[in-house]
Amino acid sequence: MSSTTHTADLAKPFLPFLDALEGDHWIEPLRDGTPVLIRPLSAQDRAREIEFIERLSHKSRRMRFLGDFQHLAPRTLDQLMDIDYESQMAFVALIHDNGVLREIGVSRYSATGDGKRCECAVTVADDWQSRGLGVLLMRHLIDVARRKGFRQMFSIDASENQAMRDLASYLGFSRRVNPDDSTQVVHSLDLG
Repeated sequence: MSSTTHTADLAKPFLPFLDALEGDHWIEPLRDGTPVLIRPLSAQDRAREIEFIERLSHKSRRMRFLGDFQHLAPRTLDQLMDIDYESQMAFVALIHDNGVLREIGVSRYSATGDGKRCECAVTVADDWQSRGLGVLLMRHLIDVARRKGFRQMFSIDASENQAMRDLASYLGFSRRVNPDDSTQVVHSLDLG
């Protein structure tokens, strides 16, 4: 099978959603072969982002936000959706699920005050973990951060977050205890 045929096969589930395919996007297979659409977050994803976060388990929300909540505060959602594609970037992973696009993962970065570093985060829906989605999302994020001229990417995570520890190690991030909070670690990757 040629790569063109393979790409066309992966794209078939997303053809009813041509508006979601505008601009930069990638359709990539997970380790189990499931096709996933990855593209920059946009304003049209607001409802999907709410549903995605509210579907996360308490543990996953705690690992992502370093705390838990019942409902996403409107101010927090506004911050998550406020992407300028330069100093703040986010990619969403979408699947075709019974006639609708459903968000199953997101990666994002936000520049620090010096403009040379960016803080990142990645979240994958509980039922889509351990399929390689976090790696795909982070590779796109790292690539864009490099092209935008950032010298370092870092994340601050709960020290017991084994999934992030494994992902960060796989992607080449170093790890150290957060000097400001011993219950947290800082993963960092030089982008130079």
